[in-house]
Amino acid sequence: MAAAARDGALLGDATWPDTAVRARSGAVLAVPVGSTEQHGPHLPLSTDTDIAVALCRRLAAARPDVLVAPAVAYGSSGEHAGFAGTVSIGQAATERLLVELGRSAAETFARVLFVSAHGGNAAPVTRAVRRLRAESRDVAVHMPHWPGEPHAGRAETALMLALRPSAVRLDLAVPGDPRPLDALMPLLRTGGVRSVSPTGILGDPTGATPAEGRALLTTLTADLLHTVRQWPLAVTP
Repeated sequence: MAAAARDGALLGDATWPDTAVRARSGAVLAVPVGSTEQHGPHLPLSTDTDIAVALCRRLAAARPDVLVAPAVAYGSSGEHAGFAGTVSIGQAATERLLVELGRSAAETFARVLFVSAHGGNAAPVTRAVRRLRAESRDVAVHMPHWPGEPHAGRAETALMLALRPSAVRLDLAVPGDPRPLDALMPLLRTGGVRSVSPTGILGDPTGATPAEGRALLTTLTADLLHTVRQWPLAVTP
């Protein structure tokens, strides 16, 4: 199950006077950035967002100076077009959204951290952070990553079994395209995921376990904590 954020860690639950006090004390605003896109027939459309939220909540549980913003649940998911339920706003809109969000958040918070768990957001979130930093705002990005299958495979399935087991349909998990992302990338750029995998799975989710997911969450949380401890050296795109 997802770790519960400590009391007072969620920006959406706070009042503005409470937030002002926290901000004056140096609070960091962590913004989960995900997507609404297909993750095969066995995982929910919210998978990337769920992972980003879980990591931000774990960060807040470990650090009393962190507030967690409501998640950005839409991103650049054009490569998943053709699968029902995928909602993409594209790279340009994702970048603009994050730039404006960062500008506004920086009026309150001295430091803003985007935690982006969707690979398709990498380019726009990196550009947004560069622009915000060029405007002298202390904004950074952390993009969790793990070795192995790139989409809806064993790793993401294990993570969701640890976070939201009731949302996982293991009975519908089937092997997808097993090739590594480097080999698939030219095909994905021209034809999207549907051109290589009719199920939307890149990898093999069968055999994933909650224990694997919990272990991976521990590793990803440690990576995120390291990023924040190293700020700003380790977080400049």
